[in-house]
Amino acid sequence: FHYLERPTGRANRLTQHTLLHLYYYHHLSRSDDKYSPLVINFIISFSIGLCTGLNTEYGTAESSGHCPYLNYQQKVQKIISMAEKNIPRKKFLQQAATIGAASMIAPKVLQAKNSFRADKKTRAAVIGCGNVSEKYLPHLSANPYTELVCTCDIIPERAQKAAAKYNIPHSYPNIGDMIAYENFDLLVNLTDMQAHGMLNKQALQAGRNVWSESPLANSYSEASDLYFLAKKNKVRIWSAPAAANSPQFAFMAQIVKDGKLGDIVAAHAYNDELAPLWSAFYFEKGGGCLNACGVNNLTMLTGIIGPVRSVMAMTSVMLKIRKTGNKGEIKAEGEDNATVLLDHGNGVFSHLMCGFNYFNSVNNDDADDKMPAISIIGKKGRMHLIGDDQKTSGVFLATHDDEKGTMHAADSGNYTPETGASVVAESLVTGKEPRISMEHALHVLEIVGAAKDSQSTGKRIILQSGFQWPMI
Repeated sequence: FHYLERPTGRANRLTQHTLLHLYYYHHLSRSDDKYSPLVINFIISFSIGLCTGLNTEYGTAESSGHCPYLNYQQKVQKIISMAEKNIPRKKFLQQAATIGAASMIAPKVLQAKNSFRADKKTRAAVIGCGNVSEKYLPHLSANPYTELVCTCDIIPERAQKAAAKYNIPHSYPNIGDMIAYENFDLLVNLTDMQAHGMLNKQALQAGRNVWSESPLANSYSEASDLYFLAKKNKVRIWSAPAAANSPQFAFMAQIVKDGKLGDIVAAHAYNDELAPLWSAFYFEKGGGCLNACGVNNLTMLTGIIGPVRSVMAMTSVMLKIRKTGNKGEIKAEGEDNATVLLDHGNGVFSHLMCGFNYFNSVNNDDADDKMPAISIIGKKGRMHLIGDDQKTSGVFLATHDDEKGTMHAADSGNYTPETGASVVAESLVTGKEPRISMEHALHVLEIVGAAKDSQSTGKRIILQSGFQWPMI
């Protein structure tokens, strides 16, 4: 019981789960069960043996990236089967002791969590099987570097439906069971944004890599804790947006790096996303247009012209009541209109406009939209990302050498905003470092928090974070 009382460690959580499952199965559900005390006494010894094996091999149970749960589960099932057959007590103890002894060998076959996969597949677990998953799952299921092993959703039917559609073997109703029972390398977190930080933390604590939809946490402080937790546990965490993977981003960043625009003077970003009324979390506390769509522009802006030193902003909630698809009418708390001024240093400023109320004459996903999402202005030229920042018809570039301007990078190739998880899954297999980085995501999240602080205080907010730049 010393081991079972310890609050941390994946092996200890597994023993608690197993103990409870066996207790309820053998003691409560079967009134004629003669073997309940025997099974319970044995499983305690078996669990202690497993924990001792893990602690002996790794120092603490927490330090191992994997627990041999699949073998463990098979052993426990064998114990249950023996008990159900009403075999003699002496024979039961002999066979159970053999199974328990094997658990001491199990740590020898554990894999290091951050080593490259010999079978060329990253085992991915998708949590959150709502609208966003419908865009991610097709890419993940087709990715040659990904094996989808399970889905998870607090509405179990959604997880089951997604698993059936994409031929995924398992589904779970909560992250605790999924972490305890499933052997996976990468959590793909597609849940409501307010839950991202909590769920990402649980995965990192269990030694799993994470790809999170944006934002990766509810605050810069919480996200920083996740960053250091990942470092401590020798795993990785990445966050959407995946805009840095796009051909248009690469083209624009290279143009700036090569000095073809001359010294950069100013930049502008615009996002006219209509309100996503299908879910209330966009409008609740911790939601808002900056987290929902402004992060896309901020990722592009900062990635192209560099980190931000300070922020001033104004935000508002224009529409106080929102009618949502999952909760009906709610009081809106997240901003639906934001104007953010960014100081990049050396006299360079950029500006972001985003909101949930902007008129748009074409569909948000229509590549024929002629409105520039990103504009970069230099002393010798200018360029504009035409169309939505995540789905574009290309980059218009005009310079002293071509004053009329020309369209470039019209072909997006295989890029879509939902390919980020597939890119990091490939990275875990091949070791190829993705352009997306946790440090960049942290910086963008600090900008969002600073914009909200600026609105509430009326002050310019100085930033602390940065990231490696240029990114190309």
